[in-house]
Amino acid sequence: MRILHTSDWHLGRAFHRVNMLDAQEAFIGHLVATVREHAVDVVVVSGDVYDRAVPPLAAVELFDDALHRLAGLGVPTVMISGNHDSARRLGVGAGLIDRAGIHLRTDPAGCGTPVVLPDTHGDVAFYGLPYLEPALVKAEFGVEKAGHEAVLAAAMDRVRADLATRATGTRSVVLAHAFVTGGEQSDSERDITVGGVAAVPSGVFDGVDYVALGHLHGCQTIGERVRYSGSPLPYSFSEHRHRKSVWLVDLDAAGTVTAERVDCPVPRALARLRGTLDDLLADPGLTPHEEAWVEATLTDPVRPDDPMARLTERFPHTLSLVFDPERAPGEPGVSYARRLADRSDQQIAEDFVAHVRGAGPDDHEQAVLRDAFDAVRADETVREVAR
Repeated sequence: MRILHTSDWHLGRAFHRVNMLDAQEAFIGHLVATVREHAVDVVVVSGDVYDRAVPPLAAVELFDDALHRLAGLGVPTVMISGNHDSARRLGVGAGLIDRAGIHLRTDPAGCGTPVVLPDTHGDVAFYGLPYLEPALVKAEFGVEKAGHEAVLAAAMDRVRADLATRATGTRSVVLAHAFVTGGEQSDSERDITVGGVAAVPSGVFDGVDYVALGHLHGCQTIGERVRYSGSPLPYSFSEHRHRKSVWLVDLDAAGTVTAERVDCPVPRALARLRGTLDDLLADPGLTPHEEAWVEATLTDPVRPDDPMARLTERFPHTLSLVFDPERAPGEPGVSYARRLADRSDQQIAEDFVAHVRGAGPDDHEQAVLRDAFDAVRADETVREVAR
């Protein structure tokens, strides 16, 4: 069986205020063409179809168009909700859409109920594990502690229990939306840390033939049977080295996996440039980046006049301007933003306690802070979905 694995479409999302709808529409066209050209048997979409719980109308219309085009090919599609989606909204009409070969799996209670699709070698069971927000699903899975590993392990127990009841030789594919240990993050993914932990070990998924992951935006291989497709388009400058693609996965009669990447259309290259303004404007080596979307970090010791206007004369698609003046060791003036860079909310709160009190929080206080941040994030998720 040939599977096309994709995820993280984020329909409706912009890139630094640039409307990406045309690029997203081009990707959908590319997806349909790839299905036809490579004789794909089933498409899997591992979450974050939309960028937010209540997407704009244009994004909904594009999603509707994608479903119609995939259904028109007669190729089944299995799709789960991600942490950006509203599972309930995405799942509306799932029973009816199912008849057209579009299988939406957004209800955590259905983790152990697969979509079973046959090929010439027998059945392949596709299990959809939508994004499992620990605080919201721990009761469903009967786990005491709300953590990503606990709820995913419980969901996978249901998968393995169902698989054990099926005919010998039944192959299995799991769709999941999670941060798996060993994956490389980028700036455009929403933080899903719970209890100070965001990642789960890949061993959670043992016992199935292929795991089609979503959430991380870089295409990557965690293990031969565990892969991220990544987002088909860039959504932050941290992705400037990404090769955007989808996976074509062949599952043979024994469940052995072979996979190859198919590149996605690139609307415009990304470039991260660093240096003084005069150097960026004069350096001939930067000529290849003149038509790219540019993030420029200026290292001038004093902020120059009209930097954006001057930059866009050479790099008309400059979207982000960062100031990081080069200073001598020990020289004061490090910005507040730089001091907070790459620090989590938990770490910032702990730093604040240490600054005010003269000593950082103890283990109990750290746990209180973690619980507070987890409770706020879970409450925000509930409010967003309920809008």
